Amino acid sequence: MPANTPRIAFIGFGEAARAFLSGWAPERPEDFAAFDIKTASDATRGAMLEAYAQAGIRGCDTPADALNGVGAVFSVVTADQALVAAQEAAPALDRGTLWFDCNSCAPDTKRAAAKVIESAGGRYVDVAVMAPVHPKRHHVPLTISGPHAEAAGAVLKALDMRPEIAGDDVGQASTIKMLRSVMVKGMEALMAECFLAARRAGVEDKVLASLSGSFPEIDWPLRGAYNLERMIVHGRRRAAEMREVALTVEALGLPANMVHACVEWQEKIGQTGADPGEDVLETRLEAVLKTL
Repeated sequence: MPANTPRIAFIGFGEAARAFLSGWAPERPEDFAAFDIKTASDATRGAMLEAYAQAGIRGCDTPADALNGVGAVFSVVTADQALVAAQEAAPALDRGTLWFDCNSCAPDTKRAAAKVIESAGGRYVDVAVMAPVHPKRHHVPLTISGPHAEAAGAVLKALDMRPEIAGDDVGQASTIKMLRSVMVKGMEALMAECFLAARRAGVEDKVLASLSGSFPEIDWPLRGAYNLERMIVHGRRRAAEMREVALTVEALGLPANMVHACVEWQEKIGQTGADPGEDVLETRLEAVLKTL
């Protein structure tokens, strides 16, 4: 990693932040800092401190502690906390600091966060993470936009990341991500409804056989098992994202009926506490059905 790479901090230290860090190793700079709101809760503080230690970074108790002297910040929180994270961090930003908003938010939410960051002297970058961070980690495709996209792209490339510039306006990158999620997260919810009902009705094999006959290029059991695992583990976070997707669609003057239904399924399955277990569709369907 180039010596002139700016000091970096994370606001939020979940799956995405840890994936980026693991991809940058072993060449990454040692002076990374992070703040995660879970550090402030007695119930989750121990786990967060352990996560900081395992990653070899400096965990902080406040955003201000994490942001002191950094030149680039990756905001990787849940969609419903993205604007809050910007508001809480803004007073501690050094002038010119790049704020990479990697959260899955509606364009209007990103524009609101941009005003906060820019008013504090920071440089806001709308970042859309266009695929799961595993297995590609820091090589996951990124779409970026905003007035600082060129400078931001240079920093991301120095970090061996894969940015593509969508335009000069905040909201362009997030619009692409939000509308893509209508299909990606919607397909997850649609498969869950179809396969859970088929399993309960005792016609799962026949439904899968019919789907395979119509769309032989898709491995339906494998895809269904993967989608259920994503919903079990990340359903609540996906539901927060899909609420932002609904705002995006409705701001375009269109109904978001499918999106609202997707929110319900993502949240319901994310709240089950089911054990995703092995990568077998039948096993995961049974685990979820026992909780519904």
